[in-house]
Amino acid sequence: MTGDVACAEGALAAGCSFFGGYPITPATEIAERMSERLPEIGGTFIQMEDEIAAIAAVLGASCAGAKAMTATSGPGFSLMMENLGLAACTETPCVVVDVQRAGPSTGLPTQGAQADMMQARWGSHGDYEIIALSPMSPQEIFYQTIEAFNLSETYRTPVLIMTDEMVGHLSEKVVIPEAASIKTLVRPSAKGRKDRFKPYRPGENGVAPMAIAGQGYNIHATGLTHDERGYPVMTVEAQEEMMRRIKGKIRNNLADIIRTHSYRLEDADIAVISYGVSARTSLAAVDEARELGIKAGLLRLITVWPFPEVELRSLAERVKALVTVEVNLGQIHLEVERCASGKAPAILVGHPGGAIIPPERVIEKLKDIAGKNH
Repeated sequence: MTGDVACAEGALAAGCSFFGGYPITPATEIAERMSERLPEIGGTFIQMEDEIAAIAAVLGASCAGAKAMTATSGPGFSLMMENLGLAACTETPCVVVDVQRAGPSTGLPTQGAQADMMQARWGSHGDYEIIALSPMSPQEIFYQTIEAFNLSETYRTPVLIMTDEMVGHLSEKVVIPEAASIKTLVRPSAKGRKDRFKPYRPGENGVAPMAIAGQGYNIHATGLTHDERGYPVMTVEAQEEMMRRIKGKIRNNLADIIRTHSYRLEDADIAVISYGVSARTSLAAVDEARELGIKAGLLRLITVWPFPEVELRSLAERVKALVTVEVNLGQIHLEVERCASGKAPAILVGHPGGAIIPPERVIEKLKDIAGKNH
């Protein structure tokens, strides 16, 4: 199946029962699949008038207890940004899939890119944390969609799946395991006296249990700065307390959130940093470089945000160069440069979008670096 279809199947496996969306290339196939499959399991599919309304519907469904998601591409992702910030502020779990295409503006609607990566981190206003995953295959997007829902429910936060047109439209074998073997998590539920419930009082892991609308708890939800009761409090002290909670529940659990995959890095002189479809290019380039006698390895970012900076800083201390491979003109490369801190040169192999980066381009750069080091 294609990556888009595998994404929809992963959502269903995770327990998603609500999809609110608006058609947009190259993400429409996710909505189409969900429109067919959700009615079969008693779920709800709704096509809204635009992407702003789509994510608003998703947040409402989540507040009512549903595992909810939407899917879009660059222009729609831009429209969702204000409500993405609302989800972060109100700590409302949801999953947003961005099947990236080349931009800006309408760009190349049917051709891919990885150029929404910084928007994923900083697209909404104010200060907040975000979790963003990046799959490299249809099989992986199936599992990462399940993981996205689990992370979202665990940390009461929106989670992004930053895939791309190439992975979304790629057809490969996808193994869907028996339902009993799939680990799904349920959001921490509210307990205690309903008239004294504080919807934003953090639990042991810094995450507040969530009361579902209709269960009888007194709940006040607002995008304004609020206290543990959810009531607006227009003070500097309340803003600091709220932001420490919103950021802390992510920053204090990085070890449980961040995932990477190391390939042939044990003795590497050159580390390739990549994610998504570009990691496929990079894997092929690393293997061919090894055949040429170049000690290259790959660090694949599965979790792109929060950025695995501790691992990058450690890597920069023991290799001769870092090479970022991505289908944009250097977005995640900026983070690689920052973490390298001058300890190792950071070099970009980028592309403005519309095509994958062929392994040959990466190999040429690795040969050039290896030659200079000799």
